[in-house]
Amino acid sequence: MAGINAMEKKLAEFKCDTNEALCLKLVRFPEDIEDDGTTFHPEFSHQIFGDDEVAFGYKGLQIQLYYTAGNLSTLFKVKYSSKVSEKFDCVEADDVEGKIREIIPAGFTCNVDDFISLLDKDANFKPFGTLLHTYTVHSEEAGELTYQIYKADMTCPGFHEYHERLQSFLMWFIETASFIDADDDHWDFFLVFEKYNKDGETLYATVGYMTVYNYYVYPDKTRPRVSQMLILPPYQGEGHGAQLLEAVHRFYCNVPKVQDITAEDPSENYVKLRDYVLAKLCQSLPSFASDKLLLGFSDDMVKEAQDKLKINKKHARRVYEILRLKTTDMSNADQARDYRLEVKKRLFGPYRKNQRELEKMKKCLQPGELESHMGQMDTQVQHEELEKSYQEVVGDYRRIIERLATQA
Repeated sequence: MAGINAMEKKLAEFKCDTNEALCLKLVRFPEDIEDDGTTFHPEFSHQIFGDDEVAFGYKGLQIQLYYTAGNLSTLFKVKYSSKVSEKFDCVEADDVEGKIREIIPAGFTCNVDDFISLLDKDANFKPFGTLLHTYTVHSEEAGELTYQIYKADMTCPGFHEYHERLQSFLMWFIETASFIDADDDHWDFFLVFEKYNKDGETLYATVGYMTVYNYYVYPDKTRPRVSQMLILPPYQGEGHGAQLLEAVHRFYCNVPKVQDITAEDPSENYVKLRDYVLAKLCQSLPSFASDKLLLGFSDDMVKEAQDKLKINKKHARRVYEILRLKTTDMSNADQARDYRLEVKKRLFGPYRKNQRELEKMKKCLQPGELESHMGQMDTQVQHEELEKSYQEVVGDYRRIIERLATQA
């Protein structure tokens, strides 16, 4: 038994955290390759390495996935100080290289010198598609940086191969990501690039992207649905997501056949971003003027948000609540009470549905079963949960209002 435990302890030394072992880079200059400051790591690796996010069989494992900043030409190397099969018989190491090859397209190099030559060719890389929007972001280190947003599709020469490289990032940063059938012509692609100078030339670096699928809506409309959105880690927290989402909304606002814009299974962070962008867009609409907001949610708001900004009723309602809070004097007891009741009325919807279901249950459940369900629907518990939901919603809204104030 002692021998088995000793063996298990030895083998445990060959387990590596794949989130730490995987090293990603967006390389602009040859010196970036050896600069640890340009390395970033995945948030998730379970889709490739299993729920434990562990690779077995290596000590000092390092998986290098380096990309040229523009065209995303790829260097792929697996390094380690020792491998389990070199020390123990009948024990196999995980096929780390094979797992990575499943998600990165062919055409990568395993040679650093070859990668540097690909880096030189990045000077010829130009963004795909049609320019939609240009904006600047101030950096304390670099001053004013210029970014551009493009709309592309699979008819753009070279875009198919580029997109295959780009979407490999999804596996590391979106928890339930999957690759799309990019050959379906219902897809639209929106890309963010940074313009920068290298040896006197203007180059472009990939910042992030969004995919949107255009669904048919009877009889003659479409409903663009955001499928995937990713700002690469070196650029996160700089406002690029908001710029991208706003540019996409403005693009579809000019497409007459678009009914409204939605998102597929949005994350909590995406919902907060969307709330901010839609509130920013709606605050200039006449129906969302301060005096109108205090009168309550109206059909005029629904219609104007739909007609001018392709925002559906559900999202328009959230925007109304955000902008009404912005307008409401919460130190005024009457205004504060009216706002609280207005929001809680919407939040109470699911509880009201439960009450209707309870009435149906009374007709078909046995007394013991009914008592159990009654306990789940206790009025006091409902009130406590409703108040908790209200406070969470208002907290989110206040953060959006603070962000709107900084952009004013």
